[in-house]
Amino acid sequence: MTIHQNAFYHKKQFSLMDSIYLPLHHGKAPYWLLNRMKKLAEPIIKLILMEYGEKEFIKRISDPIFFQSFSNVLGFDWNSSGSTTVLTGVLKSVLNKPEYEIRIAGGKGENAIKTIDEIEKFGVQLELNDYKINELKKLSRLLAKIDNVALQDGYNLYHHTLIFSKKYWCIIQQGMNERVKLARRYHHSFEKEIQIEEPHKGIISERREKVVMNLTSKKSGECRRVILDLISDGRFKTDYKKLISITKYRGGISLPKKIDWSSLEKAYNLSPENFEELLLIKGIGKNTIRALSLISELIYDAKYDKKDPTKFCFALGGKDGVPFPVNTKIYDEVIEFLKEAVKQAELSKFEKVNLLKKLSDR
Repeated sequence: MTIHQNAFYHKKQFSLMDSIYLPLHHGKAPYWLLNRMKKLAEPIIKLILMEYGEKEFIKRISDPIFFQSFSNVLGFDWNSSGSTTVLTGVLKSVLNKPEYEIRIAGGKGENAIKTIDEIEKFGVQLELNDYKINELKKLSRLLAKIDNVALQDGYNLYHHTLIFSKKYWCIIQQGMNERVKLARRYHHSFEKEIQIEEPHKGIISERREKVVMNLTSKKSGECRRVILDLISDGRFKTDYKKLISITKYRGGISLPKKIDWSSLEKAYNLSPENFEELLLIKGIGKNTIRALSLISELIYDAKYDKKDPTKFCFALGGKDGVPFPVNTKIYDEVIEFLKEAVKQAELSKFEKVNLLKKLSDR
């Protein structure tokens, strides 16, 4: 199953849409719900792995629609950002066992900080060599920087999860916008080349932001090149104090007042060959990249893309095909796949009936 990256869905036509709305909710899911989700998840996951293999499982769990559907079917019906953190927590408790060849590193808040250590620990468990483990660490750091620094959409990352086996991987991370009280989920997988440009498998969001700084866009290619030039030839040492003192400029993007110029000096000495290498340098954060992007545009006329790259925006779309037609085929495929998995899973008749009813109501 492939996901059309520009598909939008009509909220009234599908009850599932009511569940793919991510208001920012704090707190924890009750233990009874977590235990129930774990109980239901394991036999379904086990069946998918047996019937289709780890590649298909990771491919599907990295899909925004499948991920949300699986969360809802297991019982997390609340319309909240918690569907991401709770389902990844459930998956982690199910899969991080000796009998499985898939591991999940990271999580929410403090657990996200542990991602690198867990990659090392779980990599040893899966008997990965040092090169593979280091590549996964680099992947984790890079995609976190891409969604938090290269793409500045008003949502700050607080959840980061890497799901991986010996051959395949996906990353699911989530950001929050405290001002509008919404969350946004970012999906990446082995199916897409690891690069700065157009890296997402999908982005789930309740709304499109009017103005963002999207350096992951093809349209931002010249801006990225100028930023590298600013660093490599030392132009960042130019006195831009007057420019930085400006608080606003056209388009409503704020210029940062404080920038870690020492990190740019470090980047100058390291001479990054591409934008990915620049992002991985310690100290290169939001303010630094934003300042360089604005300098590139205002002084060197190298514009960056201001369009929100959200690919799955569930508050928009309609049966009249504006701005995009409703895609029923995707939902039918996801629901049928989950129905078959539930039918064949080792669950009680009562549990199967309830899960199938939930799927039929979607």
